[in-house]
Amino acid sequence: MTCHNCQAKCQRFGKDRKGNQRFRCCQCYKTYSNRPEKLDGTNKSEKEVEQIVRLLVEGCSVRSIERITGIHRDTILNVLVLVGERCERLMERTINGLPVRDIQCDEIWGFVGCKEKRNASGDPLRGDAYCFVAIERNTKLVLTWHLGRRTARDTEAFTEKLNESTKGNFQITTDGFKAYRDAVSYSLGTRVDFAQLIKVYAASQEETRYSPAEVVSTEIVPVIGNPNPDKICTSHVERQNLSIRMGMRRMTRLTNAFSKKWQNLRAAYALWFAYYNFCRVHQSLRVTPAMQAGIAGRVWGIMELVI
Repeated sequence: MTCHNCQAKCQRFGKDRKGNQRFRCCQCYKTYSNRPEKLDGTNKSEKEVEQIVRLLVEGCSVRSIERITGIHRDTILNVLVLVGERCERLMERTINGLPVRDIQCDEIWGFVGCKEKRNASGDPLRGDAYCFVAIERNTKLVLTWHLGRRTARDTEAFTEKLNESTKGNFQITTDGFKAYRDAVSYSLGTRVDFAQLIKVYAASQEETRYSPAEVVSTEIVPVIGNPNPDKICTSHVERQNLSIRMGMRRMTRLTNAFSKKWQNLRAAYALWFAYYNFCRVHQSLRVTPAMQAGIAGRVWGIMELVI
């Protein structure tokens, strides 16, 4: 180490109480500690933050990460929120005005604190939480997402984000949710060919607790323009929903790992989508979705999402 004051060479001078190497200048006798670099906003080193993030995106719960790393769960949640906010800004900055061809949209259900029927207080930040997801069929890139309720207002907020992240003409397919018709028409106008894929369920079969009744047929309903019938599909975005439930512990069914705060769920989604786009190699593409879309030239490391 070189002295910050006189630029002379320093010698080793023991260690501090945390085990970090200390140095002393041979001329001015000032002492310094060789402490590891820490991420802004946390009291943890970059190596510890990377370990936390890597475990989060691999489907580990907060308490299991606490047992593995020895880091307190409150610190893990603080890292999640900090990293999630940076990932959200990264997505908005890098995926903006992107040319696309075929988009599929869907919503994935979750809840915060309790399910909607148990939300006696009427708190808007508790109860059912739907995440709207838009994925490009050819590149598998998640273009945008929005966490909210399954309402017309949140659907319009989602399509406004989709309008900002794309450019040009393209085809879009959604499920049968009625709010999509007005939202897509308002936000995307005539630059899209829009169709809905409506699933028809067997009326005689009872719906189980977490699974709908058997799908007996599908109905294609063109809404705007002239969509290609061969490309009217939501299978890719529904497969993305499975990846979300496999990679985010708080979205796993029938566990107590669900989110207790809306902010934590939003941060977890932001982290997952950024990791999926830039760091995770898609099995069928053999590259990341960002590389396939031409917005990244290589596979990113975990810490590149954070710094």
